[in-house]
Amino acid sequence: MKTKLNWWEYWIGHCWMTGRQSMRMTFRIWADLMTSNYENYALPRTVEDPEAECIDWFWTSLNEDDVYDKEFLEYLLQMVEDIDTGKVKTYPMEDVMKKLEDSLETGTPEDTKES
Repeated sequence: MKTKLNWWEYWIGHCWMTGRQSMRMTFRIWADLMTSNYENYALPRTVEDPEAECIDWFWTSLNEDDVYDKEFLEYLLQMVEDIDTGKVKTYPMEDVMKKLEDSLETGTPEDTKES
């Protein structure tokens, strides 16, 4: 598995595509504001004013930036590589959930129980 991104993969594959997706979302919300289409913002039991909710989502979307640093993305790729090759020990989710349930029932984490 490749763990380093070249210029094309980072700038075009990540930055440009992520920026395009963010702008598309913002323009969709802006279009909802301009056409008074608030039905997607009328969430049951949580929103009293769908127009105000739409306005809040619009301003929030202007501040969103889902573009990550190249170093961070390469770090994530390296983590996946380490997991795939067995360099990092992983635990099945069922085991983790069982341990969590046991500790909630007893009030004591399983690792600290005295034998």
